[in-house]
Amino acid sequence: MTNTNVSANPESGSTETNRTTRKTAFASMVGTTIEYYDFAVYGTAAALVFGPAFFPTGSPASSTLASFLSFTAAFVARPVGVVLFSTIGDRYGRKPGLFFSLLLMGFATVGVGLLPTYESVGVLAPVLLVVLRLVQGVSMGGEWGGAVLLVAEHAPPRRRAALAAIPQIGPLAGFLLSSAVVLPTLGIVGADGFREYGWRVPFLLSLVLIVVGLWVRATVHESPRFVEKSSEQAPPRFPFWTLIRTYPARVVLGIGAATGGSAIYFMTIVYSLSYGPAALGISQTTMLIAASAGAAAAAAITIPAARLADRVGRRPVMICGAVATSVWSVPMFGALSTRNEVLITGAFVVGLCAFMLMFAPMAAYLPELFPTRLRYSGASTTFIFANTLGGGSAPLVASWLNSHWQTPVVLGVYTGILCLISLACILALPETRDVEFNA
Repeated sequence: MTNTNVSANPESGSTETNRTTRKTAFASMVGTTIEYYDFAVYGTAAALVFGPAFFPTGSPASSTLASFLSFTAAFVARPVGVVLFSTIGDRYGRKPGLFFSLLLMGFATVGVGLLPTYESVGVLAPVLLVVLRLVQGVSMGGEWGGAVLLVAEHAPPRRRAALAAIPQIGPLAGFLLSSAVVLPTLGIVGADGFREYGWRVPFLLSLVLIVVGLWVRATVHESPRFVEKSSEQAPPRFPFWTLIRTYPARVVLGIGAATGGSAIYFMTIVYSLSYGPAALGISQTTMLIAASAGAAAAAAITIPAARLADRVGRRPVMICGAVATSVWSVPMFGALSTRNEVLITGAFVVGLCAFMLMFAPMAAYLPELFPTRLRYSGASTTFIFANTLGGGSAPLVASWLNSHWQTPVVLGVYTGILCLISLACILALPETRDVEFNA
């Protein structure tokens, strides 16, 4: 599936190269948007529906916790996806890894939309839900690393961060797209109708998006860097294990560098949607609007932040973002206690913009830490394990914290500490703006 007709010199700056790079960036963003739409739809449904529908315990808090356990199950499966898709991506090409990860996600998401509930089939319902959630997790293990890497390896060096950051808009766009489906569905069928049957609509609509995404990804070229290296040397038989043996320190620090941002993203985009209505009486619509406004603002500054990283370096921009998120975490989540829609929305906008200062350059930075033959493995491993530690566990940790300290401020303290850990890891890692991609 490797396209050997692609020029191996993306630095040439030719019109054809620029056109190919833009097409690749668009295709990567479309696919990532769809994958994260599927993931966001599940997160929203876990917060609003899945507790009583699949885990009826008699206690709303217990049902919600069980629902978030199913959400976390996907993060547990992500390392399996890292090993699987890193092997495909570093041995056979970036393009097949991305194609099959999207296909797998589509199968799982549409499957969730067709599931019977606990009332219909009993314990089989949550078992099937968790199985499909695990499949989603495996799929996500190969998505981000392949998407940003395919663009980064096509891009000219001085535009690498800006172009590689385009797929970074995908997670935010995916959430916005899910909100654009969930909010009107809620408005049409009402809260009761949504809990009964309306929640299936966003999952089933995913089928159309998946077909479009697969078609777009099938038309892109293989990475020129991968093509070049494939002709020079055989790939490692097990890229993931070679990565761990060869670059253990960079892997650990790379995971730490991305952990704080993952926590900020999932605490605002996922956990707050349940916590606000359940613990503080804030309407579901208010929380969705606040999170959507924050996601839209973060998407708007993604490319400017990445362009700045191309000019001044990756670390200065990420350090500013890590400091800002560390400082702002407490006020951001503390704003929930006001129950004021404007204040909550403003706090989320500022917080997610600060998050994007840290995250936009990551699309180029994490791949730049590793050589070509291990780059898919390196980018995927660092990002996905950070997502698992900072994102997948965040709703569970937050639920436990709120069971002991019933104030949203504790959520800010938790995420602020994780952002400080990310700051320390970024400071310990080297600058990579001038790294050559032909190693």
